[in-house]
Amino acid sequence: MDLSAIILPEHVFVGVSAPTKWRALQMLSSKAAACFGLDEGTVLRALETRERLGTTGIGNGVAVPHAAVADMTRPRGLMVHFAHAVDFEAIDDVPTEWAFVLLFGEGGRSDYLNVLAAIARRLRADGVLTAMRQSKSADKLYSVFMSGAID
Repeated sequence: MDLSAIILPEHVFVGVSAPTKWRALQMLSSKAAACFGLDEGTVLRALETRERLGTTGIGNGVAVPHAAVADMTRPRGLMVHFAHAVDFEAIDDVPTEWAFVLLFGEGGRSDYLNVLAAIARRLRADGVLTAMRQSKSADKLYSVFMSGAID
């Protein structure tokens, strides 16, 4: 799975502030709508509906808010580093530092699972999370995540 075709460098945001999970979802919806030419309300409703089914906080400071959106023809994503960790009610109770927003078409649910697995594999690589924590710019964060390179 080529994550660089799903999350582009210009879709990485660092230092984003959100006081709660629900405000974070609003902010993430706004960014996703602007990046992908979608209606913000549609994205927000889809992400909120999914989040109500159960947390998208997968642990280790990571959340993967995701949803099917009718106008999506292929999976697309954002990577966000929050200025202050947000309580996404993660399965390990660790506040969320990074959100990977994934949007996909109604027929692309299996694509989402492949993307999620690729993200999880990348995050499990030795030293990647530590290097991501040390990344101060969107370019550096993207580089570390995509390559798994540790300086």
